[in-house]
Amino acid sequence: MLDPEQTKMFAEAREAADCVRRLLAESREPLAAIGEHLRRRPPRAVLTCARGSSDHAATFAKYLIETRLGIPTASMAPSVASAYGASLHVEEMLCLAISQSGRSPDLISTVRAAKQGGATILALVNDPASPLANEADLVLPLHAGPELSVAATKSFIASLVAIVAIVAAWADDNLLKCELDGVAEYLDAAWDLDWQPLVEHLAGGRGLFVIGRGMGLGVAQEAALKFKETSGIHAEAFSAAEVRHGPMALIGANFPLLVFQQPDGTEASVDSLVGEATARGSTVLVAGAAPAGATSLPTVAIDSILAPILQIQSFYRAINVLALARGYDPDNPPYLQKVTRTV
Repeated sequence: MLDPEQTKMFAEAREAADCVRRLLAESREPLAAIGEHLRRRPPRAVLTCARGSSDHAATFAKYLIETRLGIPTASMAPSVASAYGASLHVEEMLCLAISQSGRSPDLISTVRAAKQGGATILALVNDPASPLANEADLVLPLHAGPELSVAATKSFIASLVAIVAIVAAWADDNLLKCELDGVAEYLDAAWDLDWQPLVEHLAGGRGLFVIGRGMGLGVAQEAALKFKETSGIHAEAFSAAEVRHGPMALIGANFPLLVFQQPDGTEASVDSLVGEATARGSTVLVAGAAPAGATSLPTVAIDSILAPILQIQSFYRAINVLALARGYDPDNPPYLQKVTRTV
């Protein structure tokens, strides 16, 4: 088996903390300008535009914007503009476009349609010279640097931190700004945590649910994608609030769960689901404090909305090891390319 520390995925995920340091250092002026613009002209709604891992970052943005700013936030369907050619009536709205490459044709079509429909475009892109950035009214470069592994890691974490920074600037939230000052060091600590139980329990697995709720749902979606693309395991992400609406019928012996839990108002409902799953004989791995019968995966002790960001960093190191243990190359998943040009 290839040494896990020799993959591009390992090297790039390990760089996340340095990417975040660079992002926060280089973005003081752009963030101040974005915050001032959004306070001066507050949108009546936020529309997110993204695919893949970036769309999972958009899920995180939805919960953060709605809970911290009270502004309704919803995902746009790129096919409405790119495939159906429909006009959009989005006056006085903010279109938050998130992309690593900034080159997918359907995202560019959607952003153009939103702009023509009256929206302000804010782009989070790793390539500030990309076509998507050129379409935007406001741009925040992610400063993640080149990402060669097909599986996105550091660019996803940079997107999450950029979203927190935008909300902190928009709300002029000094407490949140102070929390961001320490996030790179927390990411370094999260990288050093040992999630070996995940590898041991899932090395022979075929499928699982990945559970999150609220601020943790976006990282659950991201983890489910990584199981599929790097390790050949079919994983579905669900909110803990949705599992009892049908998916619960599958949970039992030989059907494991990975649960992302953060210390907020969702904690009790997530613990309740974990208790029910373990009672049915399911193997349950919990990022955070695990109820009796479940396996706890170590996390950085932090009472903050940053907790899911730190958890996905620990997960990235573990999924790289899991992929190799299952005979997969996490840098080159079958049939996938780094830049996906969906029309």
